[in-house]
Amino acid sequence: MMKRWLPYPRVSLLLFALWLTLNQTLDPAHLALAAVVAVVAPLLGSPFMPVRKGAHRLDHILLLCGIVFIDIVRSNIAVALIILGARREQTRSGFVRIKLNLHNPSALAALACIITSCPGTLWVSFDPQRREMLLHVLDLIDEEEWRDIVKYRYERLLVEIFE
Repeated sequence: MMKRWLPYPRVSLLLFALWLTLNQTLDPAHLALAAVVAVVAPLLGSPFMPVRKGAHRLDHILLLCGIVFIDIVRSNIAVALIILGARREQTRSGFVRIKLNLHNPSALAALACIITSCPGTLWVSFDPQRREMLLHVLDLIDEEEWRDIVKYRYERLLVEIFE
């Protein structure tokens, strides 16, 4: 019964506290309104919430964070060189289709965040029937190299973390 009215109790508690903090009052009307928001918002948003199965394997999470940090630094340097003109003539942008094995919506969202946080890459689309993502790369030299990066650097760890 409790899960039906409060499917995400921590979200409800956070919304309640946030409402009161932003309004800076403990007035009974605001307490009542905060309670209504804390109950109704998660109920309306529950169809859009991620799958309840969360991440595990802290060692893989830390490894993935380290890899992503290094890749972001490398990408920033590479894009800066392109923008400053050092490698502008050799730059060829393009699209790469990559078949994915990920099924967990949270893992797919994490991969999309990783891809788009690296300068020079952009997650363009995902075809759920074919399980294929379309990736735009600013400096596309070798399509197979990009497939390997996504499959073996990111997807492999995300499968371990989320599935």
